[in-house]
Amino acid sequence: MVLLVVVAVFLLRGALFQPSQTEAFKIFPADGSLTHQQITEAAFLRKMAEVCRDVSAARGLDFTLPINNKLTATAVQRACSDSYSVLLKISTFSLAISQTSLSNAAVDKKQFSTAHHFDNEDFKNGRDLITRGIAAVKVSVKQGRYLSARSSLGATCHTLQDFYSHSNWVELGSSAPFSTLIQPKLPLNNLAGPNTKTCKSCVGKDCSDNILQEVLQQKILTSGYFSLLLPIKPEGKCSHGGFFDRTSNSDPTGGINKDDISSSHGFLHQRAAEMAINATMELLEDIRLDTGNVAFLRLMGLSQISVLAIVFDNTSSMSNYIAEAKRVTFSIIDSRRGTSEEPSEYILVPFNDQGYGPLIKTENADTFKGQINSLSASGGSNPGMCLSGLLLTLTQAPPSSDIFVFTDSSVKDSELKSAVEAMTQSTKSTVTFLLTNSVSSRSQQNSSLSRTVSQSDIQLYRDLAHISGGQTIEVTNSTLSQAAAVIMDAITPGLVTVLYVERSPVIVENFSFVLDPSLSNVTVYVTGDSPVFTLYSPTGVSQSGSMADGPLGSILTVGNLKRLKISSVNQIGEWKISISSTSSFTLKVIGQSSVDVLVYFVEIIEGGHGDSWGQSFTRPFIGQNATLFVSVTGGNSVTVTDVLLVETSGSDVVNGNIKAVGATDFLVNVDRIPKGAFVVQLKGLLNDSSTSRFQRQSPTQYKGSRITITAQSQSITQPGVPFSLNFTVTSNTTGGNYTIRARTDLGFGVSFPRSLNLEAGGSAQGNVTMIAPSNTESGTDVTLTIEAEAPGSTDLNYVMVKLTVSTANTIFRGFYSLSTCLSFSWFFVSHFV
Repeated sequence: MVLLVVVAVFLLRGALFQPSQTEAFKIFPADGSLTHQQITEAAFLRKMAEVCRDVSAARGLDFTLPINNKLTATAVQRACSDSYSVLLKISTFSLAISQTSLSNAAVDKKQFSTAHHFDNEDFKNGRDLITRGIAAVKVSVKQGRYLSARSSLGATCHTLQDFYSHSNWVELGSSAPFSTLIQPKLPLNNLAGPNTKTCKSCVGKDCSDNILQEVLQQKILTSGYFSLLLPIKPEGKCSHGGFFDRTSNSDPTGGINKDDISSSHGFLHQRAAEMAINATMELLEDIRLDTGNVAFLRLMGLSQISVLAIVFDNTSSMSNYIAEAKRVTFSIIDSRRGTSEEPSEYILVPFNDQGYGPLIKTENADTFKGQINSLSASGGSNPGMCLSGLLLTLTQAPPSSDIFVFTDSSVKDSELKSAVEAMTQSTKSTVTFLLTNSVSSRSQQNSSLSRTVSQSDIQLYRDLAHISGGQTIEVTNSTLSQAAAVIMDAITPGLVTVLYVERSPVIVENFSFVLDPSLSNVTVYVTGDSPVFTLYSPTGVSQSGSMADGPLGSILTVGNLKRLKISSVNQIGEWKISISSTSSFTLKVIGQSSVDVLVYFVEIIEGGHGDSWGQSFTRPFIGQNATLFVSVTGGNSVTVTDVLLVETSGSDVVNGNIKAVGATDFLVNVDRIPKGAFVVQLKGLLNDSSTSRFQRQSPTQYKGSRITITAQSQSITQPGVPFSLNFTVTSNTTGGNYTIRARTDLGFGVSFPRSLNLEAGGSAQGNVTMIAPSNTESGTDVTLTIEAEAPGSTDLNYVMVKLTVSTANTIFRGFYSLSTCLSFSWFFVSHFV
């Protein structure tokens, strides 16, 4: 018997750490059913259209866009641009929708959580999750941390939406959302008691009349019970229903979920989905009223035109460089004043060899200029804390920001490289380094970069720039003013990446790229010490890199960079460029377009209702299969023909298997991850036209790893209380001592083991303890990053864990109660002993 009890506990433990099997609104569209993503997107579009309609009315403008279920992101963006008399960005609007939808889908990873899905009549804990999530969104918006806000918003929307599918709110004849769910001070009334019978058995497969009449007449609120393991539930209670719900086979049989048209109560699916849309809009309105229109627009991604963020080295060695850098920066700021391309926000983070910060953020250009003007050389001329300043900027700047780093020194904090890479990939921001020799001698002004920066650190800067899709430009005081053109290019709204490659050959190589009708202001960058190139148009016209003005465009040389601005005539078609170099170089082609691509690696969760998925916050495993979520923005009708993983500095190409999950959204399965750094390249057709080919590439690079690092799935911590998190490191290659690092994006105190010993092909466990300061505002989101680096720095991986600081007395862990566990043990022993 003891042995069987041990087996029972073992099976229970294994079950608890399996992916969630509970059903929800579907992830994949089928049979006319609405998915979580479609519900979320519909609510976003309708709410933004309502806000912009109200703004138009207040300004005495006409708003002619019908608000219905046929809205598109492009139509809403255009209508809102008219309302605000400024061109709002479609790309960041789509980015906001995608980021929110990804965190929405990831809730299905919450293992056996009744509260996250409103199962088992768990209304109080479900409402607590929603109200805490709303508080977290509002705090993050107030702090200007919109990526964190979207993460909390998506998770909160999932739980809110599941209420309408899993409860009997719709069956009670309700015509409006249950507003009590977003109001923590309102009482939850008329809930079914633990002994209240709520359902009778279905008649065969017909469950249209299985809720008891007295429940409907008395307006008693209930939800279905669900269990993957046990066919038991409280007497007389409704089940969730479905193939994997073991309780649905026990009296009363059947279920009441409305997750799709084929569900037990699928005849009410459309009403439940529409109610979920209206409830999501109500939640968004609550946030808008609390944060105001300007902040709400930024949360939605519509009002962020561009952000100019500068990380500035003010060590003493920069003294001859600071004055010119100020002049150039001022000229950039003034040139954009009063135009549609004026940055909506300015960020400055200084650093030297002693420290970094503070971060200065403002929307006022004159205030920003004043802060820059106050910079002066200080400290010594030792390596600076560049990466600390850059990491601070990445955590505080909005997603998709353009960040420029001015420095002439090596780095003092190179151990932060992987953290910067992780945050860059998470935020989709672009980092450009401007490296100078900072000398005043006229004979040296036109020389290349002074080697006070070591070759290894120059490569570090290049690696970080490449990961983000940025540039590393070596300049002098005399050429810095020319670099202003490159900065101006980078902060231009609507930039997309057409092609990006890195090479270190001593041979000639040919590259091709496609320009489509939506592209304008196309620019080609070739960066390196010795590249020689020739560009060929679709009609065969050519221009060499040594020709400053030619038939294809004008070339500007800035240090080690050549910038070719293609003329606007006859751009459409396939272009070719031939490059020969004796040292490493990069090639980048960008342009302005409303059509762009968003890429995320996701984790597939196999559930009883089919697959679910959520964003992966770790590097994919080299050589193994993986799944990407790819969204094409700005095109109402696109055909994606190819999604490729392309090594940036090699020849390896991995073809993806494409599955549509929406009109412009796709899940892409690849059978392996390349060994080297890679980008995601997408090819297809615009507007279903066989002659309108388009090509896009993720500006952010990706890396795989042969290390796996996993952490417990927790979400809530309390201020001033130690928070403990277990993690596991596994490697199938090198054994030995693995270096461990952990940090938070808000600088909270963290303790962790400095190393773990792994046998080759083995694993080891560790623990991280974090303490949020006691004065941390309730609702603050924090990201904990844990890294594991192989011996000899041969490999590295990380995992990012999202947490919310809450002052709530009860911290909900998201598992079934102890009584459920004991019931399982009892069931196992009583049936098998």
